[in-house]
Amino acid sequence: MITENFIGFERSAQGENTYSAVNPVTQETLPGAFVAATMEEVNLAVNKAHEAWKVYRNTSGAQKATFLRTIAEEIEGLGDTLVNRVMEESGLPEGRVKGERGRTCNQLRMFADLVEEGSWVNAIIDTAQPDRQPIPKADIRNMLQAVGPVVVFTASNFPLAFSTAGGDTASALASGCPVIVKAHESHPGTNGLIAEAILNAARKTKMPDGVFSSLNAIGYQVGTALVQHPQVKSVAFTGSYNGGMALHKLAADRTEPIPVFAEMGSVNPIFVLPGIIKTQSEALANQIAGSVNLGAGQFCTNPGLVVIRQDENTEAFMENLGSAFEKLAVQNMLNQGIYQNYERLKKESLQTAGVTTVADQSNDGENWEAYPAVASASAAEFLMNPNMQQEVFGPFSLVVQCEDEEHFYAVADHLHGQLTASIMGTQEELAGYADLFDTLQTKAGRVIFNGVPTGVEVCHAMQHGGPFPASTDGRFTSVGTGAIKRFARPVAFQDCPDAMLPAALQADNPMNILRLVDGNWVR
Repeated sequence: MITENFIGFERSAQGENTYSAVNPVTQETLPGAFVAATMEEVNLAVNKAHEAWKVYRNTSGAQKATFLRTIAEEIEGLGDTLVNRVMEESGLPEGRVKGERGRTCNQLRMFADLVEEGSWVNAIIDTAQPDRQPIPKADIRNMLQAVGPVVVFTASNFPLAFSTAGGDTASALASGCPVIVKAHESHPGTNGLIAEAILNAARKTKMPDGVFSSLNAIGYQVGTALVQHPQVKSVAFTGSYNGGMALHKLAADRTEPIPVFAEMGSVNPIFVLPGIIKTQSEALANQIAGSVNLGAGQFCTNPGLVVIRQDENTEAFMENLGSAFEKLAVQNMLNQGIYQNYERLKKESLQTAGVTTVADQSNDGENWEAYPAVASASAAEFLMNPNMQQEVFGPFSLVVQCEDEEHFYAVADHLHGQLTASIMGTQEELAGYADLFDTLQTKAGRVIFNGVPTGVEVCHAMQHGGPFPASTDGRFTSVGTGAIKRFARPVAFQDCPDAMLPAALQADNPMNILRLVDGNWVR
């Protein structure tokens, strides 16, 4: 078991503080005493990344594509060694782990295809007009270029797909930025295996030393030092609101502020229209309950809010929903901290004035198991109490019952920024809620019709990020090929000699990419 830090191609264990992973199912300590990084190791990793960036930023798309595909091959080559360690550190079932491994490798290959083709740099060319009156027009060419070293904070709920070689790392490496990973304390063994795979790929494809580093950490010292280091140019984070905002403030207080692309979760409201409740009450209840409990509710797209109109069908729907929750399987949570936080927030929510418990099972045992719960409140109570919008990370959802259409729309207007918002209704009634649809577009990064929010497709069109506080910058996504734009900035070249221009902007278009030339998209 690799317990040291990876400082580029070197392993390092200068520190005295160590920690071990814990199996969340058995609560047993797993093999491996992982050495937390020192400040000297933090500085060395960032300095190496900065030097590597000088070379890596000019690496061709074809070379980066080979690197990314080789990472995927190295990860797959770990076989059951990786799968078993992830299962031990997370408590996740084998099927989920293998599915997440597939998603991780597919993401790497998707970004490889993107940078190999090359048009992602958004090349824009306005050719010179020396005879233009009253003044000549210069030749100006513009494209995206890598910003510099990126720090990636790995996520607790996706030990592969949002972690060491996950979407943040894949998109940053694709853009031309070296990556320093701050490993998650819950799955350090998984991180060590993946980090070694990435560095094996870097050696095989002759990437510069420092293109990737991974640091173990206990507490906040290492993460704080990374964000504050002057040579770090961007930060990616997936996790809680408090964690994301802490990093955002650290980055904003630097002498040179840098962006923190933090995805901080949301309650992902589902607005259920009266007609579909009337005709599909039981099926809807089962669908929503299943989505809430997927992965023990440990998804940032977990539907923590359901909004309905009160009518003669409400009572039956609530009974169906309560029954569906009571039948849900109890699952282990990822670690003790997440379990304790869920129990605390669920208890607070159920004890809030104006909230009625619909279904709940108390966990009186010592296991870190999440017992699903659903509660109900009136729209009037919801509108008066901002705490009812608080995310409960786990299998919990609150149903907001609206007396009339005015309250229904008021709830939508009252929402904070969300990753997703859903509308469920019959085809006949959906057209009558165009104003609701219009409002939800201003509140969420992804608007879903007749579907639940859990399950985020990794594709070119995906938007996984929404208005604050769902994320720190709703203009960007952390899933899909658009994620690469977080780690690049536009650079313009005026009257630059053709031989000195990046290949993407040269006159004969040697990369054969799609470019905007004098206002027309051409190859």
